[in-house]
Amino acid sequence: MRPLATGSRRPVAVAVVMLLATLAAACSSAPSSAPVAVTTPDVVPAGAHVVHPTPPSPNQTCGDPTASLAPPATMPTPGAMPAGSRMAQIQARGYLLAGVDQNTYLWGYRDPVTGGFSGFDIDMVRQVSQAIFGSPDKVIYVVVPNADRVQAVQDGEVDLVAETMTINCQREQSVDFSTVYYVAGQQILVPVNSPIAGPADLGGKRVCATEGSTSLQNLVGTAVARGVQVWAVPNETDCLVMLQQGQIDAISTDDAILQGLRAQDPNTKIVGATFTNEPYGMAISKAHPELTSFVNGVLAAERSDGTWARIYADNLGPYVPGPNPTPPPATYRGSP
Repeated sequence: MRPLATGSRRPVAVAVVMLLATLAAACSSAPSSAPVAVTTPDVVPAGAHVVHPTPPSPNQTCGDPTASLAPPATMPTPGAMPAGSRMAQIQARGYLLAGVDQNTYLWGYRDPVTGGFSGFDIDMVRQVSQAIFGSPDKVIYVVVPNADRVQAVQDGEVDLVAETMTINCQREQSVDFSTVYYVAGQQILVPVNSPIAGPADLGGKRVCATEGSTSLQNLVGTAVARGVQVWAVPNETDCLVMLQQGQIDAISTDDAILQGLRAQDPNTKIVGATFTNEPYGMAISKAHPELTSFVNGVLAAERSDGTWARIYADNLGPYVPGPNPTPPPATYRGSP
């Protein structure tokens, strides 16, 4: 995208040059001067920078990181949370504090019509609110950058994070996760005329992903050609802006996120098969295992009563090719 100010001023400049040339021709036979070319400034989005991430560890040292705490034997009635539980504290406060994104279309974003938050992750949070309060609207959304998601949970700034967050062993050392509520996989988004067809073609290319994401590490993993120039940005849409301005050659992150970027720019395409496994979970403080168990009870109900299928159809169904999938199964490791 070129700044509108440059494009809107050029016709005026040309008109002035043409007028001066006409006046000069009337007084002299000397040739007129050619218009001066105007170049667009090359400005990257704020916070965009080249990084050198550490490759993902090939060894899982925590067993199955997607195994979470079992739900309560009986879920409490909304509005009547167990005394002394974290849920009771949230109920007494009057709202759930949820860490989310506001720039990831289809997942966590501000609706341009209502100004409110929308997306798959937002609907997941609303179900937790419904289970605690009997209303899905008792939520205060806290916008948390990708790189700060773990810290926001640890510091108690939020009760949970629902933000396209991949469950892995490294993160599990710092926070607990709910059971998996979506399984994504990393792919590549490029302009429609790009020759890039997959991760083997990224060698020597400029590729963008968000700061603090597993996508950055995967770009220097074994599935991708060597020599990628990796760009990190605060938000997914920053990558899209850089792609549109020709400052990068590709965006590589979860396919679920790329579907939202492609929906915003029809001059792009998603290429290649997924080359990673990205199970999403809600991050919750290790100090509140009863909240993790409770959230898993909410997710179990969503899987069985059709709520998950409805949320998928509402948010992703129109954009993801193929039939709507079934919800990912839960894996439990015990009770809190």
